[in-house]
Amino acid sequence: MTNSLDRFFGAMSDPTRRAIIEMLATRPASVSDLHAPHQMALPTFMRHLRVLEEVGLIRSVKKGRVRTCYIEPQPLIAAQGWLAWQREIWENRRDDIP
Repeated sequence: MTNSLDRFFGAMSDPTRRAIIEMLATRPASVSDLHAPHQMALPTFMRHLRVLEEVGLIRSVKKGRVRTCYIEPQPLIAAQGWLAWQREIWENRRDDIP
Protein backbone atom coordinates (compact mmCIF):
# COMPACT_ATOMS: atom_id res chain seq x y z
CA MET A 1 0.00 0.00 0.00
CA THR A 2 2.78 2.43 0.87
CA ASN A 3 4.39 2.02 -2.55
CA SER A 4 1.09 2.79 -4.28
CA LEU A 5 0.62 5.85 -2.05
CA ASP A 6 4.15 6.99 -2.87
CA ARG A 7 3.38 6.66 -6.57
CA PHE A 8 0.02 8.40 -6.14
CA PHE A 9 1.46 11.40 -4.30
CA GLY A 10 4.38 11.55 -6.73
CA ALA A 11 1.96 11.72 -9.65
CA MET A 12 -0.22 14.30 -7.93
CA SER A 13 2.73 16.53 -7.06
CA ASP A 14 2.65 18.04 -10.55
CA PRO A 15 0.16 20.88 -11.22
CA THR A 16 -0.51 19.75 -14.80
CA ARG A 17 -1.48 16.28 -13.61
CA ARG A 18 -3.68 17.72 -10.86
CA ALA A 19 -5.43 19.87 -13.48
CA ILE A 20 -6.04 16.80 -15.64
CA ILE A 21 -7.59 14.95 -12.69
CA GLU A 22 -9.77 17.98 -11.88
CA MET A 23 -11.02 18.09 -15.47
CA LEU A 24 -11.72 14.36 -15.56
CA ALA A 25 -13.55 14.48 -12.22
CA THR A 26 -16.43 16.24 -13.96
CA ARG A 27 -16.56 14.11 -17.13
CA PRO A 28 -14.49 11.96 -19.49
CA ALA A 29 -12.51 14.00 -22.03
CA SER A 30 -10.51 13.52 -25.19
CA VAL A 31 -6.76 13.98 -25.12
CA SER A 32 -7.24 17.06 -27.32
CA ASP A 33 -9.69 18.61 -24.84
CA LEU A 34 -7.39 17.85 -21.91
CA HIS A 35 -4.36 19.27 -23.73
CA ALA A 36 -6.07 22.48 -24.93
CA PRO A 37 -5.62 24.60 -21.75
CA HIS A 38 -1.94 23.70 -21.35
CA GLN A 39 0.91 25.61 -22.96
CA MET A 40 3.13 22.63 -23.79
CA ALA A 41 3.92 20.38 -26.69
CA LEU A 42 1.65 17.38 -27.13
CA PRO A 43 4.44 14.81 -26.56
CA THR A 44 5.25 16.47 -23.22
CA PHE A 45 1.57 16.45 -22.28
CA MET A 46 1.29 12.79 -23.25
CA ARG A 47 4.02 11.97 -20.72
CA HIS A 48 1.79 13.44 -18.00
CA LEU A 49 -1.08 11.22 -19.14
CA ARG A 50 1.23 8.20 -19.16
CA VAL A 51 2.25 8.87 -15.53
CA LEU A 52 -1.40 9.09 -14.49
CA GLU A 53 -2.20 5.86 -16.33
CA GLU A 54 0.76 4.03 -14.78
CA VAL A 55 -0.43 5.00 -11.30
CA GLY A 56 -3.96 3.88 -12.17
CA LEU A 57 -5.58 7.30 -11.82
CA ILE A 58 -6.86 7.37 -15.38
CA ARG A 59 -7.55 4.98 -18.22
CA SER A 60 -7.93 5.78 -21.88
CA VAL A 61 -9.90 4.21 -24.68
CA LYS A 62 -9.22 4.79 -28.35
CA LYS A 63 -12.22 4.84 -30.65
CA GLY A 64 -11.35 5.66 -34.22
CA ARG A 65 -8.96 8.61 -34.12
CA VAL A 66 -10.10 9.89 -30.71
CA ARG A 67 -8.55 8.79 -27.42
CA THR A 68 -10.86 9.46 -24.48
CA CYS A 69 -9.63 9.51 -20.89
CA TYR A 70 -11.62 8.46 -17.84
CA ILE A 71 -10.85 8.92 -14.17
CA GLU A 72 -10.28 5.81 -12.07
CA PRO A 73 -11.31 6.60 -8.49
CA GLN A 74 -9.62 3.73 -6.58
CA PRO A 75 -6.23 5.45 -6.06
CA LEU A 76 -8.03 8.63 -4.95
CA ILE A 77 -10.17 6.66 -2.51
CA ALA A 78 -7.09 4.91 -1.09
CA ALA A 79 -5.28 8.24 -0.63
CA GLN A 80 -8.37 9.78 0.94
CA GLY A 81 -8.53 6.90 3.40
CA TRP A 82 -4.87 7.35 4.34
CA LEU A 83 -5.33 11.10 4.77
CA ALA A 84 -8.44 10.58 6.93
CA TRP A 85 -6.45 8.18 9.12
CA GLN A 86 -3.64 10.74 9.45
CA ARG A 87 -6.13 13.48 10.27
CA GLU A 88 -7.67 11.36 13.01
CA ILE A 89 -4.24 10.73 14.50
CA TRP A 90 -3.41 14.44 14.35
CA GLU A 91 -6.71 15.55 15.88
CA ASN A 92 -6.35 13.06 18.73
CA ARG A 93 -2.76 14.19 19.29
CA ARG A 94 -3.85 17.84 19.47
CA ASP A 95 -6.30 16.88 22.21
CA ASP A 96 -3.34 15.69 24.30
CA ILE A 97 -1.50 19.02 24.05
CA PRO A 98 -2.15 21.28 27.08
